[in-house]
Parts: sequence; C-alpha cells; structure tokens
Amino acid sequence: MVNTKRIKKDIFLKLKAGYQIINNRYSVGMKESPPKKVIFVAGNQRSGTNMVMDIFEKSLKSDVYHETDPRAFQNYIMRDISTIQRLFSQSKAPVFIIKSLCESQRLKTNLENFHHSQGIWVYRNYDDVVNSMMRSFNNMAKQAKRIAESPEEAGWLSEAMSDSTYQLVNSLVDDSIDDASASALQWYYRNILFFDQKLDTNSRVRLIKYESLVRDPQKEFKGLFEFCGLDFKNRMVIDVFKSSIKKKRPQNIRKDIRDLCDGLTRRMDEVFFG
Repeated sequence: MVNTKRIKKDIFLKLKAGYQIINNRYSVGMKESPPKKVIFVAGNQRSGTNMVMDIFEKSLKSDVYHETDPRAFQNYIMRDISTIQRLFSQSKAPVFIIKSLCESQRLKTNLENFHHSQGIWVYRNYDDVVNSMMRSFNNMAKQAKRIAESPEEAGWLSEAMSDSTYQLVNSLVDDSIDDASASALQWYYRNILFFDQKLDTNSRVRLIKYESLVRDPQKEFKGLFEFCGLDFKNRMVIDVFKSSIKKKRPQNIRKDIRDLCDGLTRRMDEVFFG
C-alpha cells in the first residue's frame, strides 16, 4: 500500500532543504542574523518526544535529527560530540534540533558544549508511559535487575545516576519485580535527572507536560516554538489529538513505586505550572 503521508513528508523535506540552501545564499552579505542554535529534546522514552520532533520538523527554519538518523545516531545512541558539532556547523538551518533521550543525563553538559543551545524536557503521566513501554519493550524487569546488580554495565540507563537514586533503585528491585513496576521505576530514575542536573533553575531549559501539549496544542506548541526562535502556524498541529491520554487502564504497579512516581509528578507539575 502506498504511504501517501510518508511521500508528502519526503517531498516537503526535500523542498525545505532546497529553501534553506537558497535562503543561505541570499543571506550572505546581508545584515547580521541571530546565531544558529541547537535544541536538545530530552526526557524518558514513550513520553511524546517523537510527536514534538515531528511538529518541529514542519518548520522551514529547522533541521531535525531523529534518533533513527544514522548521521547523528547509532542504535539510538547519539554519536560523539565532535560528530554533532560537525553536523551543526554544516546545517543550513538557523535551528538545529536533535533528540537526546539516551543522553538526557548529559543535557546540562551538552548545553555547555554549544554556546547557543537550549533544552526541552518532555514528561508524561507515568501510567500512560508504562502502558506504552509494555507494548514496546519486554525486558524492563531484567533491565532494573541489571542496574541494581551492576550499574556500570547498564550503559546509558544508569549513567550519571546519583548515589541516592542508585540506593533507592537497589532497595526497590528484587526477584519479584515485574515489567510494569520496573517500567514505572525507570520513569522515575530517568526523570529525576531533570532535578539532579538542576535544570529546573536553568533558563535555557523548558519543561513541557505531554498532556498539556495534546490538550491545547496551539497554545503550548506556540510557546515552544517561540522558546526555540521558530515561527509557528496553527496548521502544524492539526493532527495532534488528546485521545492518547489514559487510553488504557493503568497497570498493576507496586504501591511503593507508584508513591515514588506520584511524588515526582507533583514536583515536575510544580515546575511546569509555576
């Protein structure tokens, strides 16, 4: 079956690339324009970052790198910083946007590597994240046990995890933990990194709640686009719907882990709602 939506997107991206090349040529010798900037999109998996990236890609001023792009990623892991700097320097777009989920623990450092850079951290109701993770992954309990037993071998999942978070994870993970509770625990220890890096007080970082994005996309995306220095059009969010909220019943998550997630949700909501 022909995927007309995919074809239309490919055509648009090719036209956009051409527009950016021509626009750069006309800009030579003209009055100084704002410096190019990098936007890192971070958060926990299954939190709506793909949607955010897709909306950003609709801007003529953006150059968007998804985690499936082999130029910038290998097996969903961002390539070394020199490669990203090279891609950024070669980009014809004024705003270079790159997914950084497996690198969320390094958001503060990555911002420091680029003078003109900003970060967006997307968070979502953990029950919906868990349901999504349960459909996409089937090894969350195994991952949690691996972190508890040997954090240095867990790769990006435990990278930069604070001692207090590790002690907490270690105390909660036992042989009986299931994938649902382990998924919720991952939601916690990946999102707590937002506060561990003191991003809540960093003016270069914007925290955004997924549910607010899909309930009022015109308002919330307009704010995000303004934060990034991009022009927003209402038509960009015509396909954004709130039907993904609480689409399925919550999983049976252990009470101690659910309490942990509830507490972090309240803390993040306080930052987002101000």
